[in-house]
Amino acid sequence: MQIQGRTFVVTGGGNGIGRQVVLGLLRRGATVAAADLSADALNGTATAASGDSTALTTHVLDVTDRQAVLALLEDVTTHHGVVDGIVNVAGIIQRFVRMADVSFEELERVMNVNFWGTVNMCQTFLPALSTRPAAAIVNISSLSALLPFAGQTFYGASKAAVKQFSEGLYQELNGTNVAVTTVFPGNISTDISGNSGVKAIDPKGRKAPSTTPEATAAKIIQGLEKGSFRVLVGADAKILDAATRMSPRTTTEFIGRQMKSVL
Repeated sequence: MQIQGRTFVVTGGGNGIGRQVVLGLLRRGATVAAADLSADALNGTATAASGDSTALTTHVLDVTDRQAVLALLEDVTTHHGVVDGIVNVAGIIQRFVRMADVSFEELERVMNVNFWGTVNMCQTFLPALSTRPAAAIVNISSLSALLPFAGQTFYGASKAAVKQFSEGLYQELNGTNVAVTTVFPGNISTDISGNSGVKAIDPKGRKAPSTTPEATAAKIIQGLEKGSFRVLVGADAKILDAATRMSPRTTTEFIGRQMKSVL
């Protein structure tokens, strides 16, 4: 779909990938409503977008609060008149521990943000998107949805739920004016660990290959523009996706060995 002159809502727009998606869309001539749990983070995005500030509004939002998401729709349409697309970036990871050591409270928080936050946005905005000549839904899943990573087992499960939900929406909306794209980032150099309230892990001092938030955002925007079905971000995502298709068990065991130092 055309980006210039269109209005998009981006969750997680206060930092990392979300902020770069906001900035990238603004550079392409879009109007953007950036939503995030942190007002300070949103102020940082607004400062970074200083040249495009008239095309940007910021909205403090907890994506797990359905009433707040409903209010966001009303707020965005009041400010911008219409909504042409949503990009659901907001997400958190879990602590790098075995499942036996994760509390139910942690599990609920991860699922509420990653899965229900995405569902809340899609269910709320879909009726408005359906009225537009062309519209887009972009949901951020994860490489962890395509193969498991020990120590992030439930995070992967939450992102697998996003994958199934998003690709089910694609089926239901295929042939309509609403395109649905699911994004599978590999290791991205963001502050998701700190923002999730967990300690970042660097096993034995080794640095895993990573993709920058800027490059990731560019891939997401490209996928949005093309109406892509899937977008794989990063060499690690592409290689491991291919490997798990050829030999799921071998690839899963390989990843398990690599993650042992984390656990």
